[in-house]
Amino acid sequence: MRRCYRPELIKLLPGSISVLCLCLLIPPAVAHSAAADSPAKPPAPAASAPVPALRLSLDDAVALFLRQNLDLLMAKFGIESAKGQQITARLFPNPVASAGTLASFIQGRTPSNSGGVFFQIQQLFELAGKRGYRIESAGFGTQSVEAAFEDAIRQLGFTVKDTYNRTQLAQRRLALAEENRDRFSRILDVNTIRFKKGYIAEVDLIRIRLQFIDFQSQVIQSVQEGETARADLRQLLRLSPVTVLELTSEFDYKRIDPDIGRLRTVALDARPDVRAKRFIMSQREADLRLAKAYRIPDLTVGAGYAVQGPNGPDNPGQAQLNFSLPVPLFNRNQGGIMQAEVAVQTAEAELSKTLNQVENEVDVAYKNLLQSRRLVEAFLGGVLDDARSTFTIVERAYERGGATILDLLDAARTSRTIQQNYFEALFNYQRNVIQLESAVGQEISL
Repeated sequence: MRRCYRPELIKLLPGSISVLCLCLLIPPAVAHSAAADSPAKPPAPAASAPVPALRLSLDDAVALFLRQNLDLLMAKFGIESAKGQQITARLFPNPVASAGTLASFIQGRTPSNSGGVFFQIQQLFELAGKRGYRIESAGFGTQSVEAAFEDAIRQLGFTVKDTYNRTQLAQRRLALAEENRDRFSRILDVNTIRFKKGYIAEVDLIRIRLQFIDFQSQVIQSVQEGETARADLRQLLRLSPVTVLELTSEFDYKRIDPDIGRLRTVALDARPDVRAKRFIMSQREADLRLAKAYRIPDLTVGAGYAVQGPNGPDNPGQAQLNFSLPVPLFNRNQGGIMQAEVAVQTAEAELSKTLNQVENEVDVAYKNLLQSRRLVEAFLGGVLDDARSTFTIVERAYERGGATILDLLDAARTSRTIQQNYFEALFNYQRNVIQLESAVGQEISL
């Protein structure tokens, strides 16, 4: 067949379409010759280098969180602010300096022949220990802010550990889903051949295909869950979205048998929010003592010197020393004392509420830990292995014709459900361990 082309048509075509039409219309020999004569295309840009994975154990993640988390950095600013209040509380009142002119208008005197100037300085002296109470209150305030910062570490640390474990849970779910998908992919390939040879019915092949699609959807869902968990972890650690995380801590069972009596005592004594409430109560008590001290007025001492002109009286220089003390006739800080007393009562009620809350949190976390530990140990007692072996036994029996497709599908779903439930139970157990540590305020040794 003779090939021909019309140049006027090719000129009207866009660039990419023109190239395609030329390839279709020009004879192979001509095309090869034209390709040989044409200049070489520039090489394609090299692919960007892969980002190295950041290997993180659970302890590494917590350490990185303590260094880089923005919420903690903002909470730390509150400590510096409280220290600034401590500095202010130690300062003495500034002295007051004043200067002016003197003039006399009696006995023929005028400002021109009797004028003078005076200088005076006054200093306020706080009585009844007001400065000491103020320093004491500011000190308790700084300690309460520092305890609140430790409590922020306690609460956010739980979030970091829980997110780390949630990421590992998604990885285990993904591995299980991929295993089941690959396993049913092989089963589907074998049974497709068997169906073509007439050994199984079409409905059985459809059931296997549907189960394969179900496992494939679980793979996609697990991938999405894992990406969400990693994004949350990167945000807590203030890492770039392109950072590839590789978690190295084992997602397995470690039995913990804590002493609940000792944990209650430790929680009530050492938990940061309890200490913060105690410091706040001490601060309010110091504020009450300061408010009562304000019933006693402060003393102001002043000293000055006046100098008159050369035409003044016989004593041109005058020195003065004065004392001033407000008379507490009406204002004895009654309102301030009442407000300080209410603040003490409020702080006492908040401390009592926090203590009760801590006791209940420790008790609930301990009971949840026991129940989740019992469930995990039930799975590890043989249920998990039985579910896996049953699936394998039924699969081999089905291949030999000793089991139906319904038996195979039921064994596959049961095995998947049991393993997923085990992962959930293990995750809940680890979460309850972390929750008990958070309720106590310190790590629990194995």
